[in-house]
Amino acid sequence: MRVAIFASGSGSNFQALVESFNKHEIPGKLICLFCDQEKAYVIKRAQKAKVPYFVLPKKKTQTKTDYEKQIIHFLREAKIDLICLAGYMKILGKEILEAYPNRIINIHPSLLPKFKGVHSIEQFYNSSEKETGITIHLVDKGIDTGPIIFQKKIICREQESLEDLTERIHELEHAYYPKVIAKFIRENVER
Repeated sequence: MRVAIFASGSGSNFQALVESFNKHEIPGKLICLFCDQEKAYVIKRAQKAKVPYFVLPKKKTQTKTDYEKQIIHFLREAKIDLICLAGYMKILGKEILEAYPNRIINIHPSLLPKFKGVHSIEQFYNSSEKETGITIHLVDKGIDTGPIIFQKKIICREQESLEDLTERIHELEHAYYPKVIAKFIRENVER
């Protein structure tokens, strides 16, 4: 299976996935990074890892449909089978969802359906909840509403800082996202 990773920021999940591909822990082939932000640190990670990358910011004059058609053209040229979102901060629209049905995976730093969208770690931290974690799910037209593939829970420690909690959640993401993607690919190639 040919995989593209979409990211918008620093790319720590991208890095974890690259390392897993390099160790052949994930079957298939990492073809490229797609990034919508020209100055995102994830681009430097891709350069260092020698992963081809494609950067395409959305123009203000461009419709979402036209923007996504450009992305799809690139993905089809690269013969991409699976998209893995790793800190991609745009909501995918109809065009990409229809071009890749049940072939877009996202990782989210909360136990969905709680704390959807951005700033979910902070939302949890400022709530009265004690249990959080990560969710890996298929992407649908909603925001963090797609079918859940995997969840891993942790308990917020007493007097734990937001920074420490964030670090523990990232450790979970880096440990489990590659394993879940590998399992997804194996199961879907066998079908």
